[in-house]
Amino acid sequence: LAIGRRGQNVRLASQLTGWDIDILTEAEESERRTEEFRNRSQMFIDALDIDDVIAHLLVTEGFTSLEEVAYVPLEDLADIEGFDAEVAAELQERARNSLERRDRQYEERRRELGVSDELASLERLTPGMLVALGENNITTLDDFAGLAGDELVELLAGSDKVSVNLELEEANALIMRARAHWYADDGIEAARSEQE
Repeated sequence: LAIGRRGQNVRLASQLTGWDIDILTEAEESERRTEEFRNRSQMFIDALDIDDVIAHLLVTEGFTSLEEVAYVPLEDLADIEGFDAEVAAELQERARNSLERRDRQYEERRRELGVSDELASLERLTPGMLVALGENNITTLDDFAGLAGDELVELLAGSDKVSVNLELEEANALIMRARAHWYADDGIEAARSEQE
């Protein structure tokens, strides 16, 4: 991408694609990648109680989250040079245990924040998403139903509690499911009016 005069082409490309485009120097990009590598490695070290060599191997092989380690086919982990089926199985067990601990903490935090069980029962919302919603004062099904899809995507993307980005289409579908009770309530009221 040619940057253009004072970033004109970058701004135009951003408007056309709807993406935020950042132009980085090679040094800035290298620094960003190094920092990302370091952060992911540290996350694996802390969550899986492993040494830095194993953590670096996981990151080098493209693993970015505990969910990936926990739920990837065992053979994919065992195929990493230096790993065998036993090491792979142990890593998966540790990842699953870590995720369960994290989800229990999120569930406790959700309750502290007053996020309703009705909202928590909405399919596809993870415990981390529910905590992020609660921290933004979205605590009831009606609060959630009142959001716009892009608001929900932005709210969840800005949270460190959410490891999977929600697409706009999926956000809209979730919001429509949350709004379903509005329409059901309207139908009940209409039926009562007709009976009277």
